[in-house]
Amino acid sequence: MTGFAGQTALVTGGARGIGAATAERLAADGAHVVVADFDDVAAAETAARIGGRAVRCDVTSRADVEAAVAAAAETGRLDVLVTCAGIIRDNLLHKMTDDDWEAVIATHLRGSFLAVQAAQAHMVEQRSGAIVLVSSTSALGNRGQANYSAAKAGIQGLTKTLALELGRFGIRANCVAPGFIVTAMTAQTAERLGVSFEDFRAAGAAQAPLGRVGQPEDVAGVVAFLCSEDAAYVSGQVIYVRGGP
Repeated sequence: MTGFAGQTALVTGGARGIGAATAERLAADGAHVVVADFDDVAAAETAARIGGRAVRCDVTSRADVEAAVAAAAETGRLDVLVTCAGIIRDNLLHKMTDDDWEAVIATHLRGSFLAVQAAQAHMVEQRSGAIVLVSSTSALGNRGQANYSAAKAGIQGLTKTLALELGRFGIRANCVAPGFIVTAMTAQTAERLGVSFEDFRAAGAAQAPLGRVGQPEDVAGVVAFLCSEDAAYVSGQVIYVRGGP
């Protein structure tokens, strides 16, 4: 496929999980992909596998994010931004520390803000671009995830505001909100709950109308659609990728 031929995409948190699957999908569809991640070794491995470029990036750092965006724009364009960087620091509200709250908000919400603010400058100049932010079904509320839920709900609001502000420059902004996806993060959640990942996965599959949990590639396919010309008139939307309503 060559739907992104000649285009440059930046994927934050692109070393593993949904980010890596998204980077691989965009590269397979013809994009030059820059993989930005705090784990520079894993980012380099993913970039090598897909024929892209790796940059180390702490998404909570304005300097790091702006450097990653500048590195992607060295091709002369920045056509796609996907923000996948994320962490969890789960705990019940009465046990949640300031550090638990601030680390999750900074990574998910501040990280998304910094990335879109830096990327939009290039996209506005070229008067085109596609932005996809990654939220979660936890935006609707989830026990033990006050910090994560707040951050992911904020990302949905940020997405809609981006669509309103940037649409006149030919820039589209959308959001995906995955449910249970098999990643290292969901394995961490199972560990926090004190259950085996196999049992946790089985419970997730039982709750999904499609009868299975999701894979990173399931989300990557939706992201690729939203970034493509097939979604040329889609902006400001939140797409739940959860195997059901």
